[in-house]
Amino acid sequence: MEFETLLYEKDGNIGIITLNRPKFFNALNDVLMRELGQLIDQIAADDEVKAVIITGGSKAFAAGGDIAYMLDADSLKAEAFIALCHQTIDKIANLPKPVIAAIAGLALGGGCELAMGCDIRIAAEGTTIGQPEINLGIMPGAGGTQRLARLVGEGWAKQLIFTGDPIDAQTALSIGLVTKVVPLESLMDEAKKLAKKLAGKAPIAMRMAKICINYGGSVDLPSGLLFEQKTWSFLFSTADQKEGMKAFLEKRKPVFQGK
Repeated sequence: MEFETLLYEKDGNIGIITLNRPKFFNALNDVLMRELGQLIDQIAADDEVKAVIITGGSKAFAAGGDIAYMLDADSLKAEAFIALCHQTIDKIANLPKPVIAAIAGLALGGGCELAMGCDIRIAAEGTTIGQPEINLGIMPGAGGTQRLARLVGEGWAKQLIFTGDPIDAQTALSIGLVTKVVPLESLMDEAKKLAKKLAGKAPIAMRMAKICINYGGSVDLPSGLLFEQKTWSFLFSTADQKEGMKAFLEKRKPVFQGK
């Protein structure tokens, strides 16, 4: 499948998506979000891909929504666009495979929201992250008011959203918005290293753990714990569970088949 705004390659069992609007610092528009959703659907159906990396190159992960595209939008056009953004980011958040955001340069507005839809975020030194929508007379609309507070707490979410002030990679690390900061030249190597590690884990257990974490964030604790209990028990019906425990007792590396 050919894309206008994305590049896609497979490195073994790792799928690598590169946002590709360099002249616009990968600003998000309807074409990019639609193509990204289509590509995520393609990856979901590809059993060869065990983990995914989303990146934007060295200058910008994504500098936000495309302001020129949104400037003259009325409420109906705005609603259609932001619904598309939600649909695409939700596809990433619910993809039954781990997704790593490899962030460099600018990750602002919709770019930050796209990164937050990924499971793990690694940032390059010099990265700038934030939700500056308040400076445009709007607020985050692609999940920022919800995912940011869940990731870093209400205090930091309100600080970033109310002021519109960006933060650097080290501050993002200190508040839990990213999990690691590395030199720019090491960013993709670090992301691939982590992706390959995740790809070697038990895929059904990985998928179920992701579902439990996502579900638990939207329900009360007893409901989340009960769901975890039932999901944990279900995994004892898989061949991977038998293989993993047998390999442990035999002091060897397990070979998971996703069955």
